[in-house]
Amino acid sequence: MTRIVDVARQAGVSTATVSRVLNGKTVRPELATAVHAAVAELGYVPDRTARSLRRRSSDVVALVLPDVENPFFTAVARGVEDVAQQAGYSVVLCNTDDDPAKEARYLDVAEHENMAGVLIAAAPGAPPLGNLLARGRAVVALDRAVRDDVDQVTFDNAALGRRATRSLLDRGFRRIACVTGPRETSTAAQRAEGWRAALAEEGLDAPDELLIHANFRVDGGYAATAGLLDAAGAPDAVLATNNLVGVGALRALADRRVPLAGSADDRGTATGSAATGVGIVGDLPFATSRTDQVALLPLNPRGLGVTAAEMLLERLDGLDSPARHVVLDGTPAADAGRVPA
Repeated sequence: MTRIVDVARQAGVSTATVSRVLNGKTVRPELATAVHAAVAELGYVPDRTARSLRRRSSDVVALVLPDVENPFFTAVARGVEDVAQQAGYSVVLCNTDDDPAKEARYLDVAEHENMAGVLIAAAPGAPPLGNLLARGRAVVALDRAVRDDVDQVTFDNAALGRRATRSLLDRGFRRIACVTGPRETSTAAQRAEGWRAALAEEGLDAPDELLIHANFRVDGGYAATAGLLDAAGAPDAVLATNNLVGVGALRALADRRVPLAGSADDRGTATGSAATGVGIVGDLPFATSRTDQVALLPLNPRGLGVTAAEMLLERLDGLDSPARHVVLDGTPAADAGRVPA
């Protein structure tokens, strides 16, 4: 059976554009022509049953995020909204503060307000998706993997952790600590796996005292880095596995008057404090200090949001297939397409 995703591929447009054309929304004439041609060529017939079910829900989708103040998730939200709005859906933004209780309340609201679907970056633990799924609501997990049998889109987090650690190794650092998020969060655990793998490739140990699980916020990065600096056998570099943890790490160094080291060759300082290298998975969200010596690995959060929203629209337009897990490279230049896991 021809699906809306097949029409989109044939026409060279997004599924959101196909949805807009089929629902009589305004798009550029050349795109509408391409969609109609693809529909005719493939013999696509919209699933009227799915459309009927969708009309019994609202034209609203919930976007459940752990921290809307984090610019990473702001960019995710922008990608989701751009796609959803083009297809005629409104987005309700729900901030959980990584609190499972708040998350459960928002999911309950999404169910009882008959929202069309939910996109969720889950708080630590298992989000309660059972009632939504039992009612046939479309759910897509993004950024953080969940155990439920739903569509998911994530970055290749182990590869990102490995690449960020590799950038510090290439600068000559050898005793590299990793500050990551809660153990229950897939993103945190997988990026730590990448850190460990990169060290192993160089024949280096990854001792437990150099792996710190904090929260994914500035205060978590600050406290973890301060503890590492104060401990015996302090690291010569710190890998922060997200942007806000990176801000916290830099603030801890600045408060202790520990200079940044761009390489292992410039660690001697006039203050007597050994300079420390810093690597960050993601972009710094705001200026904290000079950052030209920081090893940054930029990410593409907007692309994550766009892909998740398109997957949700495919479900809302009647796609009936086993749950999909899409893994994106994560960096801006590489995420032009999807890489199925």
